[in-house]
Amino acid sequence: MIERTLSRRDLEQRTCFLWGPRQSGKSTLLRTLFPDAPYFDLLNSALFRRLSARPERMAEELAAMNPPENTRSQPVIIDEVQKLPDLLDEVHRLHADNGFRFILSGSSSRKLRRGGGNLLGGRAVRRELLPLTYREIPSFSLERALNHGLLPSHYLDEDPFDAVAAYVGDYLREEILAESLVRSLPVFQRFLEVAALSSGKPIQFAALAREVGLSAPGVRGYFEILTDTLLGYWVPAYQKRQKRRIVAAPRFYFFDICLVNDLTGRGPLVPGSSDFGAAFEHFIFMELRAWMAYRRYRGQLSYWRTSSGFEVDFILGHGATAIEVKSAEDPASTHTKGLRAWLEDNPKSRALLVCRAPKPRKTREGINIIPWQDFLERLWNDEWSD
Repeated sequence: MIERTLSRRDLEQRTCFLWGPRQSGKSTLLRTLFPDAPYFDLLNSALFRRLSARPERMAEELAAMNPPENTRSQPVIIDEVQKLPDLLDEVHRLHADNGFRFILSGSSSRKLRRGGGNLLGGRAVRRELLPLTYREIPSFSLERALNHGLLPSHYLDEDPFDAVAAYVGDYLREEILAESLVRSLPVFQRFLEVAALSSGKPIQFAALAREVGLSAPGVRGYFEILTDTLLGYWVPAYQKRQKRRIVAAPRFYFFDICLVNDLTGRGPLVPGSSDFGAAFEHFIFMELRAWMAYRRYRGQLSYWRTSSGFEVDFILGHGATAIEVKSAEDPASTHTKGLRAWLEDNPKSRALLVCRAPKPRKTREGINIIPWQDFLERLWNDEWSD
């Protein structure tokens, strides 16, 4: 049993939306943490039909639970809440008038927001469950993580590649086709492939539009679908008080390495290859993203790139920590040129080169070369935040 970072205390104190990609483990976590809580699973077709016809049936069923005061001592869980937006009016009433607390779990808020769903007027906080992290997995294997991805079922599967392909197919069928989010599924499939090839790179919308056969606004709209359905995240360019001319285009990362592996047709990832290096950077992004979500970090994660080609992969907050990621075991001076340029402009910043070196060391310019395991241990101990 893998113990997740998100705890019962994180979820039970206030009514909350719990968002997370498909198969990230939301249902398993909720049933584990709250085994006796009232549970409404909207994937249950009979329950879905019953509540679709009369959302107020939920209040009647809660009232019938014996004894009702014990029911209110723990949250009411509604799983896959995005499937029935009309139910949120009843949730709002029960929360405001009767004191019930809810955990509203789902894989996409797009249908709720676009359909005018009741998001409870600020009465509910947001929580996220993301793929597995380094600290959650006993005997963590980096090569397994990069090849399998970090969704629980994929990481633990000895041969996950058919399951990953099915995951992409289910997303296209159930999230995109069923909700009629795009006019042409083949064009969207082509967009996914092009977006995967551009993962971790500055996104030039006009160039991608030409490759896909869409307008630039059309490509922007497709990226919006990916972020709304929790399949990816933007990393904006760092622009505060820069002396150099910088690249302002944002980067985009899929929520898990497995999607990029499948959509780009990567073979087995082995140390020393360029694909391994790209996946390693993606993995560090995933850890940073999870740390930000679970620690409720309010700063921004950005990247820095100048028009002359100097680049730093990740900047935390207002620039107190700059992080370059390389999969090298013995990084050379070429691997630190971006950090050296960054330090010229930001001399008070902490500069880290995260890599596969066996031991930490520090360069004459003040750059900390740190093994990835040490970096992650110290990240989760909150040593790198502003």
